Amino acid sequence: MKTATTPQVQRLKRTALYRLHRSHGAKIVEFAGWEMPVQYCGVIEEHLAVRQRAGLFDVSHMGEVELSGPHALDLCQRLTANDVARIKIGQAQYNLLLNENGGTIDDIVVYRLEADHFLICVNAANTDKDFQWILGKSQGEAEVRDTSCRYVQLALQGPLAEKILQRLTPLRLAEIKSFHFSFGAVSGSHCLVARTGYTGEDGFELYCDPDLGEGLWSNLMDAGSDLGLQPAGLGARDTLRLEKGYPLYGHELDDNTTPLEAGLEWVTKFSKGSFLGKEALLKQKQAGVKRKLVGLEMTGPGIARSQYPILKRDDLIGQVTSGTKSPTLGKSIALGYVRAQEADVGNDVEVEIRGRRVGARIVALPFYHR
Repeated sequence: MKTATTPQVQRLKRTALYRLHRSHGAKIVEFAGWEMPVQYCGVIEEHLAVRQRAGLFDVSHMGEVELSGPHALDLCQRLTANDVARIKIGQAQYNLLLNENGGTIDDIVVYRLEADHFLICVNAANTDKDFQWILGKSQGEAEVRDTSCRYVQLALQGPLAEKILQRLTPLRLAEIKSFHFSFGAVSGSHCLVARTGYTGEDGFELYCDPDLGEGLWSNLMDAGSDLGLQPAGLGARDTLRLEKGYPLYGHELDDNTTPLEAGLEWVTKFSKGSFLGKEALLKQKQAGVKRKLVGLEMTGPGIARSQYPILKRDDLIGQVTSGTKSPTLGKSIALGYVRAQEADVGNDVEVEIRGRRVGARIVALPFYHR
């Protein structure tokens, strides 16, 4: 007689700030295997705080992979689209991990800590996949380590971010330019302070030891209390990135989507030498892409959501990948892929929303400009 077995339920991960978020009334949701705050007081209020003042995000669910050794740069160059050799110590770079077909394994940020030491920030859902991919391709060229558990990552974003952070650090923040970073004390905690972000606003991402995370969060909130700093969740982070036209992995990017289709040819440096997927991308570039990522502005009522069909005169021409009602613009906006010949700005199309066709227009990206 067989005994019934209870299926194993994978326990969701929590960041070092989980209890703090709970105590401050955050609404917690599952995201990429983590229990994360989706909002505090409300997505729209948090979104507008970032656009007008500043917001503080816990993004410690993001993963970190470190590459070190004499051939670490060679490994970075071979596995990514951008030219890592161009960045100096203290600089960061937006980049893409590619497969043999030119598909996007992940979009990443590479930090050059030393000449032969790189920190790669990867998407939360892809941490193990990316680590195993890099490790499998390393062939002993470099030491590859998943160091995600060593970091809390906080994102202080908005036009007042520098003013708030400067109250807590002796670092000269005005000298840290976009996609540059420095190491220093923030309220007594040793941090990597990077002028990077995912909101379309000025801001900083701070990496520190997990034991220091709660104190750093609280000190930042105290330092910005008189300037309207608000805690912000993943809901606002998504609407902010969407207004700026930034891709989200699993929506605008995946293993079968190339940078040429996603409007990321600027990240792809064919001149740097050999890299994984280069031949496939050169063939695609020569032949022309069959589909393109576009911005959509709804001209009729409704919000276009992921996987909604995009039509032109009864002809299915594409699919929505992300959509929302823009808090800044007061309009319904979306990203989606359409046939290349239908991707011109100004083209009027329709989005099928729950069986109803609603007018939309292809517009230039980004939707929002500072």
